[in-house]
Amino acid sequence: MKRILIIDDSEAVRRQVAQTLGPAGYDVVEAIDGMEGLSVIKSAHPALVLCDLNMPRMGGMEMLAEMARTPPLPLMVMLTTEAQPALIRRARELGAVGWIVKPFKADLLIAAVNKLTATVAAAASAAS
Repeated sequence: MKRILIIDDSEAVRRQVAQTLGPAGYDVVEAIDGMEGLSVIKSAHPALVLCDLNMPRMGGMEMLAEMARTPPLPLMVMLTTEAQPALIRRARELGAVGWIVKPFKADLLIAAVNKLTATVAAAASAAS
């Protein structure tokens, strides 16, 4: 079962992601901000991270910058209410592979996660 980390300070959003991805066959783990997220990445080794942009203690951009200093990186998708092109461009420069605007549609989230985790699986298979 592929593990997905959702990092969001909103319990409702974390629950919604878990209720969407759990039945689709994913093991969903949670963190409430970027600081906790960095710790969970080290212990849970998720295939994919869905991360909010604006959070207390450490937001999504700061987390991306920190992760870039300590590879290897899991795939990171920003899941946020923000949609400014400059923010999206900056997130991609820091290593984000996608940007999903909240509120999200469950079927589109599942499709995006399926596609990205298949990419991870194919890369891992090719490497071995």
